[in-house]
Amino acid sequence: MQKIEISPKYSYLRTFIESLPARMADEGETIHKGRNLIKVLTAPDGLRLNVKRYHTPRLFNTIVYSTGLRTPKGRRAFDYPQRLLSHGIETPEAVAYIEERHMGLLAESYFISIQCPYPNRFYEIIDDPEELYIPLAKAFARFTARMHEARMMHCDYSPGNILWQRSDDGTFHFSVVDINRMHFGNVTLEMGCANFARLWGTRLFFDTIAEAYAEARNLDAEACRQTLMQARRKFWTKYAKHHNISFKLEL
Repeated sequence: MQKIEISPKYSYLRTFIESLPARMADEGETIHKGRNLIKVLTAPDGLRLNVKRYHTPRLFNTIVYSTGLRTPKGRRAFDYPQRLLSHGIETPEAVAYIEERHMGLLAESYFISIQCPYPNRFYEIIDDPEELYIPLAKAFARFTARMHEARMMHCDYSPGNILWQRSDDGTFHFSVVDINRMHFGNVTLEMGCANFARLWGTRLFFDTIAEAYAEARNLDAEACRQTLMQARRKFWTKYAKHHNISFKLEL
């Protein structure tokens, strides 16, 4: 059984959207291939769509998602964008959600959104010169502070989930993706500063973030700096026990 929900704005694409599960095998540009598959496909009107296929959950999660004890990831990804966009936080606009079930149990699901045109991710800044990443860090800290002040926090704030570009006038623009894991509610100093822990960059990059974030939220800069760096040390020390790190860590 297949269930499809389409944003009214894109209802004219229903026939194409219905065909996406079948198209995923042989069509489109692959963005990520792993347990989940992400591809970019072009609709008949030229609109570029990002299609994320969520794998069939493991048995326990299949039961949890199928019985309504927890909302499936794809469904959350479809529901959350409007909450962010209504507060001026950029994230790709939701287009559709497709859910497949077998004998009443959740199988594969699909989240379709507009493909974000921003070309940069936060992986690249590890090699950027200081004159670029300092203004980038300040702008990004203010963007994050605005999201946190709106009582929203991305719970997977990793380099690949933050897209950005710099316009000709020097203004930085940011968009967050993979937002199925969000916290909605008060964001404390500790929570907000620890939110930067997974990012890459130099010590100066994070000192700049802490200072700009503190200023934007009227918090103590030194407390932000200490909290951020403590969270980074905790995360990367644990991460390094199980993974190779291909860049120099400044903790």
